[in-house]
Amino acid sequence: MTDRDPDDTTPSSPSSPSSPSTPPPYGQDPHGSPYPPQGYGQPYYPQGQHVPGQGPTIHPQANTALVLGIVSLAGGMLCGLPLLAGPFAWYTGRKVKREIEAAPQHYTGGSEAGAGMVLGIVSTVLLALGLLAGVLLVGLLVIGASA
Repeated sequence: MTDRDPDDTTPSSPSSPSSPSTPPPYGQDPHGSPYPPQGYGQPYYPQGQHVPGQGPTIHPQANTALVLGIVSLAGGMLCGLPLLAGPFAWYTGRKVKREIEAAPQHYTGGSEAGAGMVLGIVSTVLLALGLLAGVLLVGLLVIGASA
């Protein structure tokens, strides 16, 4: 007979969870880590970085360029002041398009960036024309007042 107590339910020889004959219980790390996996077992990739095994993602600033372009043009038609966002939309759209062209395997969103860039160009031209008209108006007022 054995020296074991009949009420003892522990096995006589301890089995390791990494032994090839018995897999670890469901939900436990097969490598024996006592900590649960972070993020449901998925590795962490910061926003904007390419995740291996997936297709290209939209550039994080592509929509920013588009929104800046829409705000500058639509808002500029309403009150004029948002036209100041036009050069920023132009710059952001151009920068994003260059980054997308440099890494097409990582990023998409060239159409959004291009649309934001075009809207930024149009609103920048309107801003320049508005400033030119303002300068001419002030010049005409000064000439008219002195005459």
